[in-house]
Amino acid sequence: MQLIKSTRFAFAVCCAGMMSLAIAVNLLPVFLTTLQGSLGGQAGLSNEQLGRIGAVTFSGLVVGLLFTGPLADRIGAKLFTLVGNAMIAAGLVLLDLAPTYTAVLVAVFAMGVGAGVLVMVLSPIVAAVQPHRRSAAMNWLHSFYCTGAVATVLIGSLALQFSIPWRSISLGLAAMPLAVLLCFSVMHVPALVDETTGQRQHLRGLLRDKYFLAALIAIFLGGATELGMAQWLPAYAEKSLGYSKLTGGMALTAFSVAMALGRIGIGMLGNRVPAVRTMIVGCAASVVFFIVGCFAPWPAVALGACILAGLAGSSLWPSMLGVAADRFPRGGASMFGVLAAFGNLGGIAMPWIVGVAADGWGMHWGLATATLCPLFMGLILLSMRPRVIVSSHSLP
Repeated sequence: MQLIKSTRFAFAVCCAGMMSLAIAVNLLPVFLTTLQGSLGGQAGLSNEQLGRIGAVTFSGLVVGLLFTGPLADRIGAKLFTLVGNAMIAAGLVLLDLAPTYTAVLVAVFAMGVGAGVLVMVLSPIVAAVQPHRRSAAMNWLHSFYCTGAVATVLIGSLALQFSIPWRSISLGLAAMPLAVLLCFSVMHVPALVDETTGQRQHLRGLLRDKYFLAALIAIFLGGATELGMAQWLPAYAEKSLGYSKLTGGMALTAFSVAMALGRIGIGMLGNRVPAVRTMIVGCAASVVFFIVGCFAPWPAVALGACILAGLAGSSLWPSMLGVAADRFPRGGASMFGVLAAFGNLGGIAMPWIVGVAADGWGMHWGLATATLCPLFMGLILLSMRPRVIVSSHSLP
């Protein structure tokens, strides 16, 4: 069978893969309060147990990242595009069959591993097919994560409105990763290192570079900024701001739309605005919107600020990937894997920390703890900015 070698097709399939990944990450947050009653018995699940669902998802994601990265540089990325989609589909089917809270954790861990495999391979594939506009291409790619999140949350919210079981929705959504798997099976996946020389910068050398270490800390905080809000927004809107389940789901939809628009806008800007400068502005705006969202006395204003936090923080993750790819163009899949692992470690830590803080001090203060993430990320980016400006003139 002759494989499709079009770079446009490759980019489109990677974007579809991002939508598949978004299903794995965003489906259950819509149903947190539903799960609280249906799986927790008379007492219901605690906030910590609800936060643990997101933490387990992202634990699986990190496992997928760390396991796949070194192998993809050696044997190629195509196998892992197939495995990632297959595991997401399998996890969605397991979720449909899960009878207990523990079984749900097993299912979301499987989906997380599949998502981690895709996170690891999609970004370096796009970097390989779009070598002259990596930061813009990363924002375009990750905007489709937001598009997938919007579709997933919208489907979940409508299911709540019309009393469609969450298990049925999970089973139906398994069709998406299976379709993406089929597309990857007929596609030529480019090598993730220079196809003529095969040269790759080894991970040990990267981990000795102070700039790369700063990038790891920054993307950890960027992931925590994004997912600390996204994982808790429906429950926060319902339990603290007094809105319905449908409105909480729609708030997460709007958050994802705002994030998608922000990434598309950054992608359209291309190389005209330095990526680090854009991220600094995004961090500052995120701090403001988090504070307003947590403490504004008017529920509508608070909810609007939470939604706008998606726009403010939209570029933090993909732009950092693009900056690192420009700085270390021969980093290969291992570099992207470690960066994405640290970003998702933020996604593991922050939803759980929010849940623990909410149990102790209430949901407002629980969500407010996430404000520290964009604050510290902005400080790190300020220290990185002069080095990026100098190095941009010396890139090959």
